Amino acid sequence: MKPTDAWAALRPARMPGFLTTSPRSGRPEQATARGLAPRRSGSAAALALLLLTTACSGSADDGDTGTGAADETIANCDMEVPADDPPERVFAAYQPAIETAHALGISDRLVGTAYLDAQVPEEYADAQAEQEYYPNLPSREELLSHNPDFVLSGFNGVFTEEQLGTRASLRELGVESWIPSPLCPSEDGKSDETIDPSTVTMEHIYDDLRDLGTLFDTEDRAEEVVADMEDTVGEVTERLEGEITEEDRPTVAIARPDDQGFRVAGGPDFSTEIIDLAGGVNAFADLDDGRNHAVSTEDLIERDPDFMLIDVCCDAEMTAADAAPQVEEVMDDPVLANVTAVEEEQVEEFTFADRSAGVRSAPAVAKVAEIIHPDLFE
Repeated sequence: MKPTDAWAALRPARMPGFLTTSPRSGRPEQATARGLAPRRSGSAAALALLLLTTACSGSADDGDTGTGAADETIANCDMEVPADDPPERVFAAYQPAIETAHALGISDRLVGTAYLDAQVPEEYADAQAEQEYYPNLPSREELLSHNPDFVLSGFNGVFTEEQLGTRASLRELGVESWIPSPLCPSEDGKSDETIDPSTVTMEHIYDDLRDLGTLFDTEDRAEEVVADMEDTVGEVTERLEGEITEEDRPTVAIARPDDQGFRVAGGPDFSTEIIDLAGGVNAFADLDDGRNHAVSTEDLIERDPDFMLIDVCCDAEMTAADAAPQVEEVMDDPVLANVTAVEEEQVEEFTFADRSAGVRSAPAVAKVAEIIHPDLFE
């Protein structure tokens, strides 16, 4: 899976000083790839460069599409990803993808990483410190300057015309790609418009890890990662079994206060599965037309969640402790005084990264279970 020679000849040198390993600040409302608002670095030259590349690479009639017909493929979000040769130059975009790459043992194949929401787990810290890092999502031009043969993304909106381009357009340049299956869009080039709720499961993460293990030729490592995740979730399930009924499940709102009210996680968000496996119910699970939703304070009061998890985001050095000021803000708001979560002092620190679909999803299940069922996880 190598990028076309035509693109390699045209690729510009990276601008000195653009990459950085320093943390970034910013609000998650700025990132469309996560279903929030736009945040990316970019260059108007990308379009011109793409047009030039297209002109030089020939037409489909010339037989030069940048990828040959693969004997083996793996299906991912209605696309067949070639599995003949392991990718050698991988760009990982967003926390779930970056952590997946490290977990699968391909840190040495990373040519760039972008947009962390929080600190990576300690076991990946040294490997990530060695990577080239974009605090924001790079432009298409900047991505391709790294000569990748594969883009591993943690969210679906990265492959839109407004961001890095569709997966099909990258394939024309010899760059294959992957989206977590719990985030498969309705079609290539779309974001959170329609996510199939049946795919928002831990089993789909396990399947992804195994498939990626096959693609990267790290099957044994993938099986180890999956086994560890299964053990973690299994321990939670065992403790909950026979201890709670469906009626006993507390309602949990993953929410972040803003000027208009709150940003909350809706039904298609992977946090719905995390909360369910932890023995709770997403208080906003019925909001099914996207992962992230703006709701009014009145909406939150009406839902009256038993617990609130304040999901702070987005900085490469961020931890759950950084949510403390927003937790205090919620607890001190007299308008929210009668909300059960506030009244019972059950407003907790959390991170956006912990509600994402990836290798940290299993530890997130354990974390949420400890919060909402403290008597069972002492």
